[in-house]
Formats: sequence, structure tokens, C-alpha cells
Amino acid sequence: MAQLHNRISRKELKELIKNDPTSRTTISFYCYFKIEDPQVFRNTLYKDLQQLNVMGRIYLAHEGINAQISLPTGNMDAFKNYLYSIESLNDLRLNIAVDDNGKSFYVLDIKVRNKIVADGISDPDFDMANKGKYVNAAQFNYLSNDPDTIVIDMRNHYEYEVGHFENAIEVPSDTFREQLPMAAEMMKEDKQKNIIMYCTGGIRCEKASAYMLHKGFKNVFHLEGGIINYVNQAKEKGLDIKFHGKNFVFDQRLGERVTKEIISHCHQCGKPADTHVNCVNDACHLLFIQCDECKKKYEGTCSKECLDFIHLPADEQKKKRSGIDKGRNVFNKSKAKLNLKMKK
Repeated sequence: MAQLHNRISRKELKELIKNDPTSRTTISFYCYFKIEDPQVFRNTLYKDLQQLNVMGRIYLAHEGINAQISLPTGNMDAFKNYLYSIESLNDLRLNIAVDDNGKSFYVLDIKVRNKIVADGISDPDFDMANKGKYVNAAQFNYLSNDPDTIVIDMRNHYEYEVGHFENAIEVPSDTFREQLPMAAEMMKEDKQKNIIMYCTGGIRCEKASAYMLHKGFKNVFHLEGGIINYVNQAKEKGLDIKFHGKNFVFDQRLGERVTKEIISHCHQCGKPADTHVNCVNDACHLLFIQCDECKKKYEGTCSKECLDFIHLPADEQKKKRSGIDKGRNVFNKSKAKLNLKMKK
């Protein structure tokens, strides 16, 4: 019987994928559809995808599937045949990574959750079937050129910071569940205007478009396939790319280069930089932007305190880490009481 969970240490798996010369392709996809028994579906999916050497992160819920994965490029046709054999997923759009080194994932994790996107919506009248209209890359460019069109970024603050569309409005928050009511409140005087919502791969802005319609907005659109699909379409059709900077992604890469522009700054020295890293101190793991010079100076840590910490004896580090709950440890310039530059 096939194992339904990984049994190899993640450290070992990370080394294996790092040294594996096999060409791999990173893709993402999602679909809102009814899953009667997510746990049974999860076990079947895990067994079948393991056979295709798929790695990545997949969330399942009664409302559908959300997946970011990588697989051997040679297995792509077999993977598509398998995925499309599932009735609700037949001909589902697959977002191919824009800037891919094939090292995005090193283990297969499939988890059952209450929702594939945590939204905080409890209203029983909310219906995902009533969602905004899709726009493709050409339609997005056309509509966004209209000064009366409002473009809303439905990603987290740290995603927006390194890259976003021209004139896009940021909804400054740490979570999608916070953003939904904030977006509706921010736009309450513009219920008759064209509103285009976008996100990384489409899953958040699709739900956000349904939420805005639920709140009485009239002309709501969402970018089909998100930034990833937009960039691929724009390149394929020779369109102007209205996205600037880097597209943050939730895998080992932490970003896809879209344009050469660097629109953000190192959180330690203030120089232009858009490389997200996690602090190497296991008691911290803060997600922040760090330039190459500061990476060398601080040895991959976020502050002098963390630099000192990683040079403590191993047993003392372990003792100090005990009981620490890092939680959602992300640097937020708008909320930070102490800028990292002040912690030198």
C-alpha cells in the first residue's frame, strides 16, 4: 500500500532536490468546486501524485482545491491526463511559473482545511457562483487605461512591496480575511465604477470579486489566472506589461522576476533590493527584504541580536528557542515600531 505521508526528513529531501539534475516545471492551479469528502479525495490524490513525482503544497476543502506544485517536465502530459480525468478539473487552466529553476518544492504536502482560502466570511448568503467577470491580459490593459477604472491588489503588504501593477491600490493588511472588509470600505463611494481585482494566481481575487458583488458593487472584474497568467499572456501576445518589479510566490523561490525594475528597498540599509529571505536564526525566521551586502554583514540574519544568537553554543540556542511561538513572523514597515535599520 502506498504511503499517504512523507517519511523522509525534510532536510534530506531538500538536499535531494537541490542536487537532482532532472528538469522540473513549477505550476499552480485552483478550482472552486464541491468536494463531498475532502479527506478521501486527499488520500487518493496523494497516492496518485506521488507516482508522478509531484512535489508541492496542496490544500483541499469542501469548496475546492488550491495547489502550487513542481513535477518532472517529462511527466507533464501524464499529469495533465490525470488531472483532467477528474470531471470538475477537466481543461482547468494551469499557471506555468514565470521565472523557474525547478527547485521550488522538495516534498509533497496535501492538507485538508476548512477553506482553500481563509476568508472570514460567515454569511450563509455568500455564494461563490456569483463572481466577477474574468479579464485576460489584453482586456486588463485596456480597462486599466481608463482613469475611471480602479485596480485593487488583493495580496499581502509584503507581496505588493516588491511588485505590483501601475496605479494599483494596496489594501495594507497581513491577511486576506482582513483585506476583504477593508477593500469594501475603501471603495464604498465607488460602487458604480469598474473595479479590477488581482492576486498572484487568481484564487484570492476570484473570491474577492464575489465578495464585492455580495456587498453591492456593480462592475467587478478579476484578472484570470492572476499575475502569473497575465505575464505569460502578455509575453506571448507582445503586449505591454503593466506589472512592475517582482511577483512574490509562496515556495522556496520567494519571487519571480517579471521586470528588471527594483521598486523596493533593503529593510536593513535602505538600498534598492527585492529579495525576500527568512532570518536564518531558527528562533526568528522573520520574512524580510535583504540586499547582498547586508546578507554578508549579518550572515543571513535580520538584526545584530539574531546575528549574536546564531553564534551561541548549539545547546544554549536550543534552550533559548524553547517555547517560542514565531507565528506569522513577517516584517511590516507600516506596523513595525522599530525599523530593522535601528537594530544594527
